Amino acid sequence: MNSRPAPFDDLDRKIVTALMANARTSFAEIGASVGLSATAVKRRVDRLRETGVITGFTATVRPSALGWRTEAYVEVYCEGAAPPRRLAEVVRNHPEIAAAMTVTGGADALLHVRARDVEHFEEVLERIRQEPFIRKTISVMVLSHLLPDSPEAGVTQPAPDDAPDVR
Repeated sequence: MNSRPAPFDDLDRKIVTALMANARTSFAEIGASVGLSATAVKRRVDRLRETGVITGFTATVRPSALGWRTEAYVEVYCEGAAPPRRLAEVVRNHPEIAAAMTVTGGADALLHVRARDVEHFEEVLERIRQEPFIRKTISVMVLSHLLPDSPEAGVTQPAPDDAPDVR
């Protein structure tokens, strides 16, 4: 990947916006809407991929269709200063964690957790709490998505077959 910043103009912004709305839109369709040929759009998309502006193309799937029916955000509080690298190692070991980030405020990290049901979520939470440097967690269950078309409302991976079933 190229490390120098690439020019990013209004046409690039329109192309990226079109792809974010529907990544399956053809270069010809995008070109027609922004005033470029399909070839010119392809060149720009290739450049945007090479420079890391576009990082991939994916499908957004309704989580419940893949077995994820329970969702929560978990604040994680650590003993002392847990380095982000160590937190990243821990969250990679839990396929139910859809996203994780370090945050400002009282908590050290915020986890977005998806589970099959409440019992499965409780089991995931207990596994997270077993980490020796985690002092406490505070969970907030998601009841509904007010912006159902947002990326947070979708998921890209199925529930793991080997995730323990607590039923």
